[in-house]
Amino acid sequence: MTNRIFLVGYMAAGKTTIGSNLAQRLGFEFIDTDTIIEKKYNKSINEIFSTFGENKFREMETETLREVSKLENVVISTGGGTPCFNNNMEIMKEKGTVIFLNPDLDELTYRLNLVKSTRPLLKDKSDTEMRGFIEKMLVSRLPFYSQAHITTSGDLETGAEEIINKLGVRSEE
Repeated sequence: MTNRIFLVGYMAAGKTTIGSNLAQRLGFEFIDTDTIIEKKYNKSINEIFSTFGENKFREMETETLREVSKLENVVISTGGGTPCFNNNMEIMKEKGTVIFLNPDLDELTYRLNLVKSTRPLLKDKSDTEMRGFIEKMLVSRLPFYSQAHITTSGDLETGAEEIINKLGVRSEE
């Protein structure tokens, strides 16, 4: 097993929840690339997008990914778009094991409805509009996500266990 695990998937796929649980069970450190970017630039991801634009954010994201790719014994949660830009998926595949958290569309829509007020791209959308938006984004990102070494259901309760089983390792718990 690799000592570097990258979690990819759409917003609300469970990367933070499952990732922190997985890291704890493996005795690894949990790292969230968006959190690192926010701390480094002292701005939220939304503020970075609005201040610098998406291209600059994607550069920051790739730079951060390259930095954390040097660490060992880590579970790294990436932003939803990370695998889709700047050959980031190739970086992750070369440096560790990439796991795609893939909850179904109904579950993603449900989870995002709970937090849509904090997501600028979603906050003004009706349920039907949001479902369509998520579906469209998933279709465009699936060619990247599907390159992951392992795909799981993204179930918040059993996700870490499912990953451990697919990796064929023992947890520290």
